[in-house]
Amino acid sequence: MKKKISIIGSTGSVGKQALEVIENFRDRFEIIALAAGSNAELLKEQSKKFKPKYICLGEHGIERICMDKENDIILFACSGIVGLKPMLTAIENGIDIALANKESIVLAGDFVMQKAKKHGVNIIPVDSEHSAIHQCLRGNRTKDIEKLIITASGGPFLYSSAEEIQNATVKDALAHPRWDMGKKISIDSANMTNKGFEIIEAHHLFGIPYDKIEVVVHPQSIIHGAIEFKDGSIIAQLGQPSMHIPVQYALTYPERIVGIKSNSLSLSYIAKLDFMKPDFEKFPCLAFTIECGKKGGTAPAALNGANDEAVMAFLDGKIKFGEIYVIVKATVEKHAHISNPTLKQVLSADKNAREFAKMLILNK
Repeated sequence: MKKKISIIGSTGSVGKQALEVIENFRDRFEIIALAAGSNAELLKEQSKKFKPKYICLGEHGIERICMDKENDIILFACSGIVGLKPMLTAIENGIDIALANKESIVLAGDFVMQKAKKHGVNIIPVDSEHSAIHQCLRGNRTKDIEKLIITASGGPFLYSSAEEIQNATVKDALAHPRWDMGKKISIDSANMTNKGFEIIEAHHLFGIPYDKIEVVVHPQSIIHGAIEFKDGSIIAQLGQPSMHIPVQYALTYPERIVGIKSNSLSLSYIAKLDFMKPDFEKFPCLAFTIECGKKGGTAPAALNGANDEAVMAFLDGKIKFGEIYVIVKATVEKHAHISNPTLKQVLSADKNAREFAKMLILNK
């Protein structure tokens, strides 16, 4: 029987790679719906090829897709807060989630995970780091974990000076050495905000305290994540820096089948793997993002909203690269923090942070 799947964000980087995986296994999957925020032409081409039951352009209609219990799994490959409410709707309808929309977990991880537990829904991470940890955990117990290890390539500015990073151009910041990603996540990776988001996501997905999650810079991006157990044993997941592998893992879970690039890793060819501690002084966004995660409450929501606006402003040439951190930090510190918020208060914190960040950007 074919697994029935919908993709929210089918025209983005992860969505397109997911469809490449599915095209390779037409006998295993049936597309129920494809949804995109923009790029109508590409969505039209995808629809002709995969013939989904529904197509959706823009936010309207996504909720309807997530209410259709014909879905076995929905891949959330969209970026930003737009994925949160539809994801909660899918969970309420007992539909499993393939998660590539980290913002929803950053904003409202407690709400998402509690609801998933209540409805018996599997959340299978698609980010390479969280997919790695998910794979390492199979057959092991969370209570036996001593530490989670999340790797980071270091991005395009790993060997740059602090001054060079502060004044980096958009072209420089988008030139990620290992991963082919959308513009927003590429900028987040360049200043390592994205790695901080991944720590927050790992905390919620795996129920591990922040003080037991470590970031290690690994420029080759071959080891994507690892777990150290209480007895000193470490289990790691390795693979080429290709999103096809974690996407396929999530869509075919709990099975493993031959993949697009499953057999492409040669350790003898790679020969050398490097590791180093992150430089928190050169990358203050990483330290601040972790700090917001630890604070909890509405802090991550304010962080997310401010960061979205600051990154867009940088891409539009309105602020310098180094000013992203300045604007985000000022916004989060100004926002009225709530320690135990409702979902409505979380969403309000995100919205208010966006408005405050826009004001700071305008005054620049």
